[in-house]
Amino acid sequence: MDVLKFLANGPVIPSARSMEDFKIALTHTVSPSVVLLFGDINTLPTLISQANEHKKRIILHLDLFDGVGKDKAGIKFLARLGIHAIITTKSHLCRFARDEGMIVVQRLFLMDSDSLRTGLNLIRNFKPDAIEILPGSVPASAVEELVRETGIPILAGGLIRTKEDVKTAIERGISAVSTSRRELWDDIMVNKE
Repeated sequence: MDVLKFLANGPVIPSARSMEDFKIALTHTVSPSVVLLFGDINTLPTLISQANEHKKRIILHLDLFDGVGKDKAGIKFLARLGIHAIITTKSHLCRFARDEGMIVVQRLFLMDSDSLRTGLNLIRNFKPDAIEILPGSVPASAVEELVRETGIPILAGGLIRTKEDVKTAIERGISAVSTSRRELWDDIMVNKE
């Protein structure tokens, strides 16, 4: 499976912080996936159903989601509900998700050289399907090292505020940017309101 095509079909993956964001991402973007940054176990079945109606996949940001245990049973439950992909900072949850056939995006906070080194060690011990680095303004040399050392798609999020930020991230080797800023979804919008 081409993981990048599963996640994005352009430079931006919409991230939804609210139901309104989610509905716009479903109905007005051509992105195959939406990153879910809100919700809980009570709303998830409805959100999955809505995503399926629009032929979209949910990438669940597990660290921001309420009501599901952050353990093997919780991951198994999410897989049975129909979640196809997760984002998390927690390596053990990445392993559980892989065992359930999910796409795994390991989130890394890159604040300095030590966090880059630690992140690379994590990836060597468990190779996720993609990496999401934060902030999105990471220097080109760090992105190049991640690409060279891992060979997997690199996503960026956090502090991506302008179209120029998106362009710069892509030029640095980022595969796609996840953002909740709707004004940055323009390149993937259809039926703009």
